[in-house]
Amino acid sequence: MSKARDAIADLRRIAFLLERANEATYRVRAFRTAAKTLAELPAAELAARAEAGTLTELSGVGDVTARTVAESLRGEEPVYLRRLAATEGVDLDDAAAGLRKALRGDCHTHSDWSDGGSPIEEMALAAVELGHEYLVVTDHSPRLKVARGLTADRLRRQLDLVAAVNDQLPKGFRILTGIEVDILADGSLDQRDDLLARLDLVVGSVHSGLNDDRARMTRRMVTAVANPHLDILGHCTGRMVASRPPGVTGPGDRGHRARTRKPSEFDPDAVFAACAEHDKAVEINSRPERQDPPKRLIRVALEAGCRFAINTDAHAPGQLDWQRYGCERAARCGVEPDRVVNTLPAKRLLAWAGSHGG
Repeated sequence: MSKARDAIADLRRIAFLLERANEATYRVRAFRTAAKTLAELPAAELAARAEAGTLTELSGVGDVTARTVAESLRGEEPVYLRRLAATEGVDLDDAAAGLRKALRGDCHTHSDWSDGGSPIEEMALAAVELGHEYLVVTDHSPRLKVARGLTADRLRRQLDLVAAVNDQLPKGFRILTGIEVDILADGSLDQRDDLLARLDLVVGSVHSGLNDDRARMTRRMVTAVANPHLDILGHCTGRMVASRPPGVTGPGDRGHRARTRKPSEFDPDAVFAACAEHDKAVEINSRPERQDPPKRLIRVALEAGCRFAINTDAHAPGQLDWQRYGCERAARCGVEPDRVVNTLPAKRLLAWAGSHGG
């Protein structure tokens, strides 16, 4: 058995690293409060409570801090500390800038064919101005009626339009065809298989039943991830952390009402293990009001061996520059460019998506 670590020191070190990374005050306070409470216990009682699983009976000690203490006392470096320490000593500004520079395109965008506010041509030209090599248009699927999701017939017409627009765009840039397809209650995808097979890339997201219980949501997401047509798991928790991103008004976000929303509950270890097994990417959604997944889940996915896609989920041309927000969050979690699928040139991105068999 490994020698026990200093659990109180580990709690304080986590709080320090969270502060240095400018994380939310409530998260820092949780670790400092737990450290203060548990430092007052005799060592024998601390060990006994950790063994019995009763640390959370004490005021100021929650599930995460209790688990951290138990790991320390077993002689293990706490998972939470290990994930934070992965970026220790890294210049996060440089790392974020390096990620942004490495990105070659955006794999999740919307046009006025669904709930975006601009034509596909305008979105594409804005992407060209940003230095992208490609833009994947991923308008919504049929059942998301509030967002004017594309029926099979409308999707076919959009594919014809994209082919025509590509002929007129600057050399070296292309629009890739795609969809943000709803993950339905049973984990199936909300579009015909023959049409999904025609698309360059498929983002799958949960938009309904966001309050499903943990086990049901986990099964739903794991089933979708195993589908050969799906390439990227979009905004996996579905949370909204701000009522509206700064400066966003008007028709650019027709499907986005001002609101906050709690994250869905699912087993991240199971879902991200499925993503790694099937070589599907986990989206780091750059929208300021989403920030999805939260950084703790990005770290879980990174440890699971997942790839990522840093996307804007843009609904207007100016929002295509929001990738820098996703890059900042990815850098804080130690995500390297070689783990991000949209650092790949278009040919290799398409080869990766095609390897899923969809």
